[in-house]
Amino acid sequence: MGRAVTVATCALNQWALDFEGNLERIFRSIDIAKSKGARYRLGPELEICGYGCSDHYYESDTLLHSFQVLEKLLESPATQDIICDVGMPVLHKNVRYNCRVIFLNKKILLIRPKISLANAGNYRELRWFTPWSKARHVEEYVLPRIIQEVTGQETVPFGDAVLATKDTCLGAEICEELWAPNSPHIEMGLDGVEIFTNSSGSHHVLRKAHTRVDLVNSATAKNGGIYILANQKGCDGDRLYYDGCAMISMNGETVAQGSQFSLDDVEVLVATLDLEDVRSYRAEISSRNLAASKVNPYPRVRVNFALSCPDDVAVPTCMPIQWRHHSPEEEISLGPACWLWDYLRRSKQAGFLLPLSGGIDSSATACIVYSMCHQVCLAVKNGNADVLADARRIVNDETYIPEDPREFCKRIFTTCYMASENSSQDTCNRAKLLAEQIGSYHINLNIDMAVKAVVGIFSVVTGRTPRFSVHGGSSRESLALQNVQARIRMVLAYLFAQLTLWANGMPGGLLVLGSANVDESLRGYLTKYDCSSADINPIGGISKTDLKNFIQYCIENFQLTALRSIMSAPPTAELEPLVDGQVAQTDEADMGMTYAELSIYGKLRKIAKAGPYSMFCKLINMWKEICTPREVASKVKHFFRMYSVNRHKMTTLTPSYHAENYSPDDNRFDLRPFLYNTSWSWQFRCIDKQVSAL
Repeated sequence: MGRAVTVATCALNQWALDFEGNLERIFRSIDIAKSKGARYRLGPELEICGYGCSDHYYESDTLLHSFQVLEKLLESPATQDIICDVGMPVLHKNVRYNCRVIFLNKKILLIRPKISLANAGNYRELRWFTPWSKARHVEEYVLPRIIQEVTGQETVPFGDAVLATKDTCLGAEICEELWAPNSPHIEMGLDGVEIFTNSSGSHHVLRKAHTRVDLVNSATAKNGGIYILANQKGCDGDRLYYDGCAMISMNGETVAQGSQFSLDDVEVLVATLDLEDVRSYRAEISSRNLAASKVNPYPRVRVNFALSCPDDVAVPTCMPIQWRHHSPEEEISLGPACWLWDYLRRSKQAGFLLPLSGGIDSSATACIVYSMCHQVCLAVKNGNADVLADARRIVNDETYIPEDPREFCKRIFTTCYMASENSSQDTCNRAKLLAEQIGSYHINLNIDMAVKAVVGIFSVVTGRTPRFSVHGGSSRESLALQNVQARIRMVLAYLFAQLTLWANGMPGGLLVLGSANVDESLRGYLTKYDCSSADINPIGGISKTDLKNFIQYCIENFQLTALRSIMSAPPTAELEPLVDGQVAQTDEADMGMTYAELSIYGKLRKIAKAGPYSMFCKLINMWKEICTPREVASKVKHFFRMYSVNRHKMTTLTPSYHAENYSPDDNRFDLRPFLYNTSWSWQFRCIDKQVSAL
């Protein structure tokens, strides 16, 4: 009867401008899809050039090389007898579009430009592309000569159309269009489209996966149909980690689920589904059928090809499954770990160096590296030849096989405790014990000699010697002395990263890892150009609250008992003198606010778009049981003063894994001035009036 269709979607670890590698991964996905009987293959958004090309999209080279890759795909026997749906930028009438190019047997069937562009948060698609605004309109696109020579076509359809095969009808969406309130799948479904496809470049955010899954399932719950989603995976060159989750859904239920985090560069999902299940599902929805009878039809591109076989009565079809979501702690363990692996192998460095202070943040960073080592050993055990080849190159041993995470950690991870006269023995012991349990190569050193030398230079020049507050100095003197210690640690971190392997007779250098969390960055509770300044930071988008939960997860899942004492100790910078050998300085006392409060301020400021007055109005209700309006006003004012005074530090923030939607990352996510009027006179006056009224 021709009712069972076999379709494939994939998650590919593409890399911006890596045309060679991207082509190889596309070919691999097509080979796997065909070997599993698929007649249609969907890939991620802009997979040919890689999603994260940014301003390289302006370059004609990017367009040229994308068409050169398309030429290789079209002329290859590997793409015969399967409809291939690939993503690339296309220039039409001197306007650049984000497109799907759909082809079969050396013929381009349709170039479908993106209609709704992603332009919020980390996305800037309107900077490089123009949305296709001509609904249900198709134009002729003149193909470049290199493509004409392969296809024998001079022009092909370009625009908002659907494909009509012998047995069904397919319509394409591209990423953001699924999230839009007027998604194309609504009208396409009413017009008889039975299979919807979505090629995405969707990045990881903690607790986001369920939203994506719900959107896909709801797309066909009300209207019936099959929905196929492909997504980018991995780090393609910047702060984002694209988290796969390729999936296939039918009539509101998931039938195939891809992994959210893995080290596999190519993952292909294949499902066989019964078109009659779609038709019978739709048949009893009278409201849908009434709307369908009045819909404005889409242009149809006729395709002399079927996704099913004539004799398919005995072909088994896929059944619904229950989606398994990761806990936030698992997401922290896996997402940043996969991101670090991509960064390490693609930067061609020999490992990482982390200043390990014995506190929660640097310990969490160390645990993420340890989790990465676990993932590498697991991937090799499961036969991943790419990961094995990368691991051998990183450790400079062609016969090496990573089997034990601690042993692999010893080879690629150096931790360094940088003590000063203000450091306690407790933090030194905690750092040493954690390093032993994860297996890192650990260094203990003392920075006092360097600190005294730097302060000594100042004293010689000025004739003045600064003192800590506890020794009678001013707050300015005390802060300057703390900053000297912090900045010397950064200098030493980079020195040891460059030369530790050299000193041990080994080639290569190490990437320096930072460990400032999202809340400290928001408040500016860090020294500019201290150990927060690094090459990359896997926890820079994660809150202190989530990091504490992650530490507990590591205690239970990795048996890292050293973390128990780290969890119970109050967070401290250890930059001021000890009192009777004990730490007197704590982070929350220094900041004038708790980490829990900071998370709330951060979410209100960024996600709820609240300025000082709006934040005050929201918090007097949220905190009415614990704070008076006057106390709330004082807290809000203090936060905004500290935030604005320290905002300049965000301009030099180490590139961090993006995990929270209230990240203060100044690069492109949280665009704000860095020179504020820190008195906030008008805003605070509005708050004061409201306090008086209350």
